[in-house]
Amino acid sequence: MIKFPGIIKSKLPRTGTSIFAVMSQLANEHKAINLSQGFPDFDVSPKLIELISHYMKKGYNQYAPMTGVPLLRERISEKIEKTYKIRYDPDKEINITAGATQGIYAAIACMVRDDDEVIIFEPAYDSYAPAVQLCGGIVKYARMEPPDYNINWPEVARMVTHRTRMIIINSPHNPTGSILREKDLLALQHLTKKTDIVVLSDEVYEHLIYDGEPHESVCKYPGLVERSFVIGSFGKTFHATGWKMGYVLAPENLMKEFRKSHQFIVFTCNTPVQHAIADYLGDEKNYRDLHSFYQKKRDYFVDGISSSRFKIIPCHGTYFQLVDYSRISDESEMDFATRLITEYGIGSIPVSPFYHQRDENRVLRLCFAKKEETLDKAANILCKI
Repeated sequence: MIKFPGIIKSKLPRTGTSIFAVMSQLANEHKAINLSQGFPDFDVSPKLIELISHYMKKGYNQYAPMTGVPLLRERISEKIEKTYKIRYDPDKEINITAGATQGIYAAIACMVRDDDEVIIFEPAYDSYAPAVQLCGGIVKYARMEPPDYNINWPEVARMVTHRTRMIIINSPHNPTGSILREKDLLALQHLTKKTDIVVLSDEVYEHLIYDGEPHESVCKYPGLVERSFVIGSFGKTFHATGWKMGYVLAPENLMKEFRKSHQFIVFTCNTPVQHAIADYLGDEKNYRDLHSFYQKKRDYFVDGISSSRFKIIPCHGTYFQLVDYSRISDESEMDFATRLITEYGIGSIPVSPFYHQRDENRVLRLCFAKKEETLDKAANILCKI
């Protein structure tokens, strides 16, 4: 084994391997049903696959523009305008990224300097805090209280200082499935008014929202649009997480800074996939009805585990269902999730790693973006525990 002979001063000394990778690997090792990592087990649209093949065969295999294929940016602009009644300039305010995580990192990298403070909400998607820390920023944690996971805005206001540079929001929210509502966006708009605070809005599950609830995007609030990076994901929308294809919206002056970071992190993204998605976006049906598709899966799964001893925590968006196992075990979330895999053959994600102090609430996250036969097998096992 080769080993570096010098001293390594880690920039992330408390960060290990992502919990998603850890639990998926364990599930694979034990041949468990993998409801842990958030990816569908059903096929991508054959039409979309055909479009990618078409553009590969036509020779669209070299670098795309750094900002993204022009037609794709135009289609995104059209989609946003139809959905939220606001127009982003496709040339100056939209950029294609290698997945949402890269877009998030580039937005943080271009804005956050040493000792800038960034407020995030726990439980938080696990890339936010490390990205801030890698850029020299200081993470301040606001807590969303279970089981509803609402934001205490007066508490957030008390956290803001002259060093607050960014607030990161995520709705629909991973890992909880909660959503922000109009009152939340209005509170954030009021809080940031007449400040230099930038908002990073992670909206990758924008089309996965249920029970007739609207998606409250920052795009709907003029006082937030002017200060926000909005993150989108085609991987989530089109069941193709392995393609790592996303986009960022931002006002021109923010986008100019974003592109300075983006070009040296990844420069450009998969060319034939961009062309294929541009064509695919031309038909609104390919994303407009996604909420009903996934709501049926949520309802099917919840009905399947309704007779189990797990307490079901309401899911308003994403494709994740939280369950409380406190009636079953006193074990830590990590221990119980591990035992679910090794003894019962079900992979899940403990929610405690989404807190910087590993808060324990006896809650697990299960992904229902699966075929009915997969959900049936999982529900059958969960009901026997």
